[in-house]
Amino acid sequence: MIIKSILDTDFYKITQQFAVVKLYPITKVRYSFINRGKTPFPDDFAEKLRKEIKEMESLSLTKDEKMFLLNNYKFLDPPFIDYLSGYRFDSSEVGIIQDKDNLQISIEGLWSRTILWEVPLMAIISELYFKETNQKPISKEKRKENNISKCAIFKMNAMYYTDFGTRRRFSYNIQDELIEDFVKYSLHNENFVGTSNVHFAHKYNVKAIGTMAHEFISMHGGIYGYNIANEMTLENWNKVFKGELTVALTDTYTVDVFYKNFNKIHSKIFDLRQDSGDPFLFVDKTLSHFKKMNIDPLTKTIIFSDSLTTDSAVEINKYCRGKIKCSFGIGTNFTNNVGVTPLNIVVKLTEAKLENDWVPIIKLSDADGKHTGDEKEIEICKHILKI
Repeated sequence: MIIKSILDTDFYKITQQFAVVKLYPITKVRYSFINRGKTPFPDDFAEKLRKEIKEMESLSLTKDEKMFLLNNYKFLDPPFIDYLSGYRFDSSEVGIIQDKDNLQISIEGLWSRTILWEVPLMAIISELYFKETNQKPISKEKRKENNISKCAIFKMNAMYYTDFGTRRRFSYNIQDELIEDFVKYSLHNENFVGTSNVHFAHKYNVKAIGTMAHEFISMHGGIYGYNIANEMTLENWNKVFKGELTVALTDTYTVDVFYKNFNKIHSKIFDLRQDSGDPFLFVDKTLSHFKKMNIDPLTKTIIFSDSLTTDSAVEINKYCRGKIKCSFGIGTNFTNNVGVTPLNIVVKLTEAKLENDWVPIIKLSDADGKHTGDEKEIEICKHILKI
């Protein structure tokens, strides 16, 4: 069984689940698996994947895990933690079809339930793929050497960094080793900020990191319209979290559209996450926006999370120095930099049932080729937003 804890997921799924339970408890949605790298999957992969997913139905929040959440994340109120205690995965929500080497996966059900499938599902697909194709990582000694080297680079450059690598990790054990090494060889809780993985945050007594993802903003685009999606997302987020978890994601409908709606109140409340496009251009646009709002950029932070490596993070950090604070969430380069080619896969929210009709849910991006969802709806969105 690959997933052994219900908390072996990214924290942003739990924070978003909390917001969804509060705001949209009976909204139904559909997610789709997107194989961006067009990776061919081996025979019988779907059957083995179904077995792993079925076994997840036995997972539940332990008493110790429940106390960890209650004691460390007060913005998740006790009724929600009780809801999470009663949560069980339902494998019937996941549909899997394999046609030769092509894998198709869909997820359908209440948004408040199905929101937890994305991260463990991707982690299973990745680990199972490398197991079934008999691909081996570099030696444990070499992996440890690489982890220590990364720690040294971040220390030397006085950089803040977080593990964001659950979804496309080589394996559970590789991520476990990485965080153990980071805790041991980094400036614990000073420059190694924590991990997006709640299970490992619990295991190693580090901070679980995460706020919102594209799906939350995309849904607001479907409900309220693309012109005010970002603004309504931040309004509703702040209603739920009341000044906690104040990091806004900027590229769901492109950064230029985001800054058109990023008013002064929100600009004072929220820091920012950059997840696609040119990070240096993003810094320039961000500095210009805060100066226009008469806000000192040095009081704000950008969290960079777009396909980063240690080297690219160092270069971005140099560019930000003396201009704006920054931190780095690094995923695949941390947990699957072990001598194999990582999978290029995502799971995206693609439809929602609004007023009894299924409507497309889409996201744009600041990078070519990363728009997702119905192509006709993407063109409509671009027309509305004058992109």
